[in-house]
Amino acid sequence: MDVEAVWQADAAALADRVGSLLAVVRSAEAEIGSLLVEIESRGVMELYGYRSVARLFEHLADVPKSAAERVVKRARALNGGRALDGSPVPAVAPATGALAAAGSLSNPMVDTIVEVLAQLAPEHRDDAEGTLLSFASSAGHKEVAALGARIVAHLDPDGAEPDSTEPSTPSRELSLRRKRTGVWELNGRFDDETGTRASALLDSLAERRAADDGPDFRSPQERYGDAFSDAVDLALNSPDLPMQAGERAHVMVAVSLTDLKSGVGQATLGDTGTMTAAEARVHACDSMLIPAVLGEKSEPLNLGRLRRLISAGLRRALFLRDRGCAFPGCHRPPRHCQGHHIRHWSEGGPTNLNNLVLLCAHHHRLLHRSGWEVHIATDGLPEFRPPAFLDKHRKPRRNNLHQPLPFAA
Repeated sequence: MDVEAVWQADAAALADRVGSLLAVVRSAEAEIGSLLVEIESRGVMELYGYRSVARLFEHLADVPKSAAERVVKRARALNGGRALDGSPVPAVAPATGALAAAGSLSNPMVDTIVEVLAQLAPEHRDDAEGTLLSFASSAGHKEVAALGARIVAHLDPDGAEPDSTEPSTPSRELSLRRKRTGVWELNGRFDDETGTRASALLDSLAERRAADDGPDFRSPQERYGDAFSDAVDLALNSPDLPMQAGERAHVMVAVSLTDLKSGVGQATLGDTGTMTAAEARVHACDSMLIPAVLGEKSEPLNLGRLRRLISAGLRRALFLRDRGCAFPGCHRPPRHCQGHHIRHWSEGGPTNLNNLVLLCAHHHRLLHRSGWEVHIATDGLPEFRPPAFLDKHRKPRRNNLHQPLPFAA
């Protein structure tokens, strides 16, 4: 159809033209599949020097390896071939292959029918294929899949015979790499059990925050990203975490005392990363410290003794007093929280109960970066003053969501 014809065509003519072109494309794809099966039957190594017909098609068509493998898998199911010893290999869905060659079936429809037939015994495939193809003439591939599921359930109600051997090792893969921009990319594949447990964990941590600092406008992706960060913190704080080189797993942050006090400058994170000095102030509230004297070339001249700012006993006292994140309206429990110095320790603030408050990671950062202020009231409990743009009177607020400790009368 030339440009002038396209311009003059009505809606029905345009749709008809698309349909006729789809038939040509589908017919050509089916023919390509039959040719690939023939090449495989003759021996792709002998004909072209390739190890597999999928690898040959990957280069011929300039498509990804996964796409080439799908094409070859579909072609084998639709076209009978020959094994290496010359014996015939029947097609799983020969009638489907004939309709595909005529351009009548889409690839999703073909894959749906083949998937159903592959689950049936050979003696049931012809009848089932006829039923599916008849239904496919007036239905989409999703409807055909639903019919196929009913056919499989009727012919094989008990499913596959259970394996009496020991269960195989679950398939789990994970890669984590740092890009030059400082962004980390995470990619993985997990078995169903691990994925379900991970989903349940992240779901519980990714709930929208309902606190007095305003509505939670994070996207689902941002909420799950924050949930993953919280899950890492929970794991690192677990007493059961294995040791590495005689120490608990940790991340080292190096920053000068001057930059830490001012919040201006850079800190070194781990081996290659960086963070702002302001961010380092957040982490320094509740950390283990090793004071160091460095030379002109930043070489360590003297190292002090490792000490944790907030001791285990003081942390327990914080847990008992605040019962979780103390920020008004936050429901996070103590195990999700960090200790915050009301007057920063680098500015001379003491590490005692009257200068500490328990905060989740989000509200800990919020307190460092916003106009919110916290102090310990006369009754020994933390109170928060909102910034003036939220409340011009800056009336103190408390978190009343956490269950108070029971006391004997």
